[in-house]
Amino acid sequence: MEESTTKEKILKQVRNALISTRDNPFKEIDFSSPVFKDLEEVAEVEFAQKLAAAGGTFVYCENEKNLLDNLQVLKEQQNWDTIQTVDENLHHLLQAAGVEIPADEEAFNGIQVGITRCDFLVARFGSVVVSSGLSSGRRMFAYPETHIVIANATQVVSEIKDALKGLRIKYPERLPSQITMITGPSRTADIEKTLVMGAHGPRTLFVFMVDDL
Repeated sequence: MEESTTKEKILKQVRNALISTRDNPFKEIDFSSPVFKDLEEVAEVEFAQKLAAAGGTFVYCENEKNLLDNLQVLKEQQNWDTIQTVDENLHHLLQAAGVEIPADEEAFNGIQVGITRCDFLVARFGSVVVSSGLSSGRRMFAYPETHIVIANATQVVSEIKDALKGLRIKYPERLPSQITMITGPSRTADIEKTLVMGAHGPRTLFVFMVDDL
């Protein structure tokens, strides 16, 4: 009952504030000016640095052949038997690299490595923007222990607002029902302040950025 009373008091204050408008007491402040300082590096370099700081791994690829070579090397280093994807374009790409792609649902339930595309890369935070509008759907971003993202250099934007603007252009009719920003591997410290990796999603994140794809 006390919570309900407190909530009602807060809502009443909000309603009163909306009804009784006041002059801005901070007229000297330009609220339209940027909050952050300018990026210190070009957007692609800034993204790579921030991704690494968040615990992800950045791999630069000059072209598609370089991408396939790097994927094959990583697969051998990590001793991965298979890599899963539901993206048809990536399916063909992986087949060209000689990577086995399980097709049945039962194989998906045991997946350890998933590969997807993305909508944008945000340089400011080293974040990967994905959505349900991608052919990878929803679960591929959260289910595998290792998430590999294939991106193009033209998908790098400086700020979140640039990514949101790009999403509205990419999906002009209607925004996807799910839009997610991935900043490094999944982690939490909610339990006894102990950092746990892979708590709500992948414990390892790789971003392959292709300069010419």
